[in-house]
Amino acid sequence: MNIPGNLRYTTSHEWVRVEADGSLTIGVTDHAQEALGDVVFVALPEVGASVSAGDPCGDVESTKSVSEIYAPVSGTVAARNDAVETAPETVNHEPYEAGWLFDLTPSDPNAVQDLLSAADYEALVQEI
Repeated sequence: MNIPGNLRYTTSHEWVRVEADGSLTIGVTDHAQEALGDVVFVALPEVGASVSAGDPCGDVESTKSVSEIYAPVSGTVAARNDAVETAPETVNHEPYEAGWLFDLTPSDPNAVQDLLSAADYEALVQEI
């Protein structure tokens, strides 16, 4: 299982990368995509949408189930990766790179510090 140390994580298995401009890139973790199985459909939030921390803002559907995507922090959707809607299997193959889901402009840039570190996320996954 791949858990990059430079990312932050949620208990609902989203990852967050802080970009140089302060925006956040969000995706689902390697653990999540593995648990889901073959991803066949992704529904993303619209650019400009306001999202609240912990609230659902999209869906990932696999051959096994449908799982909601939760906003890791509150903010405004700045961009979305439309490529994963047309090629959802990218989430399985490259969850931390080409399989990213959306970018967020956080309402509070410091909110990301409340998310799990890589070590904390690894401990959480080990408990499952």
